[in-house]
Amino acid sequence: MKIIVQNKKAYHDYDILEKIEAGIVLTGDEVKSLRAGRASLVGSFATARDGELYLLNAHITPYDKAYRQDEEKSRATRKLLLHKKQIAKLIGDISKKGITIVPLKMYFNKKSKIKVELGVAKHKKAAGKKQVLKERDIARDTRRELKGSYYGVAKPV
Repeated sequence: MKIIVQNKKAYHDYDILEKIEAGIVLTGDEVKSLRAGRASLVGSFATARDGELYLLNAHITPYDKAYRQDEEKSRATRKLLLHKKQIAKLIGDISKKGITIVPLKMYFNKKSKIKVELGVAKHKKAAGKKQVLKERDIARDTRRELKGSYYGVAKPV
């Protein structure tokens, strides 16, 4: 699996409750641009419309050597490919208050097909973000302290 792009901001802003793999409908020049790694998932999300799931606000830079380079097409709405049962479950999740679907990463699978990993997410409050940062700092400090020790006995300096 070759990762094209990751949405690191999604892990900071949301609590990811569940992850789902989906296909995506793309044109040929968009695929070539993705092979070059020219995409961004920051600020993008998925929504349901007419019983189908669509990815909005995902930026794929137009391919340099394409015949037509439409800059407004770079943030076009793209259809996501899922089974009907999965779509029905996701629509039910979206209808709950505070639940959204966020793309976490875009990658090539073993068959060189482009897939999108979607996360069913709940938005974090500011206090929750601060708590996660505090826990991360404490864990880092603990690792630093233990790195200098050998079976609980500190090394002489």
